[in-house]
Amino acid sequence: MSSFVVALDVGGTSMKGGLVSESGVVLLTERRPTPREEGPDAAVKAIREFISHLAASGDGIPSGVGLAVPGLVSENSAVYSANIGWRDVPAADFTALDVPVRLGHDVQTGGLAENVLGAGQGVDDFLFLPIGTGIAGALILRGEPYGGSAGWGGEIGHIPVFPDGEQCACGQFGCLETYASAASVGRRYSQRAGLSGVKAEEVVASDDPLAVEVWDEAVEALSLALATYTLLLDPSMIVLGGGLAEAGPALFDPVRTRLVKRLAFRDAPPLVPAALGVDAGMLGASLLGWRAAGRPDLGPGWTVNVRSAPLVS
Repeated sequence: MSSFVVALDVGGTSMKGGLVSESGVVLLTERRPTPREEGPDAAVKAIREFISHLAASGDGIPSGVGLAVPGLVSENSAVYSANIGWRDVPAADFTALDVPVRLGHDVQTGGLAENVLGAGQGVDDFLFLPIGTGIAGALILRGEPYGGSAGWGGEIGHIPVFPDGEQCACGQFGCLETYASAASVGRRYSQRAGLSGVKAEEVVASDDPLAVEVWDEAVEALSLALATYTLLLDPSMIVLGGGLAEAGPALFDPVRTRLVKRLAFRDAPPLVPAALGVDAGMLGASLLGWRAAGRPDLGPGWTVNVRSAPLVS
């Protein structure tokens, strides 16, 4: 058996891949764009080519492939993704390699990584909530991501925090994602200010009254959703990740304050930043790859450093 797996995290904008050894060393990494505008077939083809390229850059044949993808997912099939457009794609279609393959929901896979390697180490019950282009959560229950009866568990981004609010791309009204995702924060400010292409980080850093208003609505929406989650599932902590979490105190302080106020009769769970950042999905995919290869024991005890890994030549 060779001593590495191919790990790939597929996002709506880009894909991050790498080779990870059985001791947790990230041997190399590479990032490529996700060609979702070209349709689902082009996206699947791009993933196949990326995996083959990564595998060929290693020393030998990989022991397995772990793949984190968006949408409704089973271990053996990418069932549906609204962002990319595919339906019922078998795991084997994503690679030309004759090795074991395991798929995972992108956010649940990131939650697995935070549980095994990051902020959630030693914590059996927590919420991992990356806030990026969209919002979805990973419910870590008894040490494992929980997807619910059909794999839809964790769609916190579509909790209707303002039922009479704006229509979401999903068709519902007032969804958390419509107000608090990075894409929505930038979009909502741009619309009110009559501008285009404003990014969420610019809104967070601005003292423009319109920016303050949009950011306040995002914080309010997030605190409402987190209060609901806390009252239902009583997590030990809430781990916030994704690009918007890089706002640091500008996000954490007001959300923490409002969450405490909303939970009047009980303590709020600790609100902590994710430890693995944008690498969570790829590292979680490496754990899936080793599980596909029959090594579910790997991960605990790893000390990973993705930043020091060389790029694919």
